[in-house]
Amino acid sequence: MDWYGVRCVFEWTTSDGRAFEERITLWQASSADEAIALAEAEAETYAADNGFDYLDFAQSYRLDGAPGSGAEVFSLLRDSALEPSEYLDAFFDTGTERQQHH
Repeated sequence: MDWYGVRCVFEWTTSDGRAFEERITLWQASSADEAIALAEAEAETYAADNGFDYLDFAQSYRLDGAPGSGAEVFSLLRDSALEPSEYLDAFFDTGTERQQHH
């Protein structure tokens, strides 16, 4: 059994409009498909318990060994012709994220 990080995406409807959550959970499973099935079952419950929608979008990443300090739990490569600062602005720092800035 391997460890997998699975990213699921949710839509929140708020009085201010819509927000989207990307959530990564860890699963011990015999395959990526099994990890996704486990994560999606939990995602449905998480969404129902909190009053928002699971968007039926999951991506898995097999960890290299057991999780521990500094373990990579998810990785995604995306091809892009954008310059680094443009890439970050387009995908990670649009100004609409609810996060702390350092």
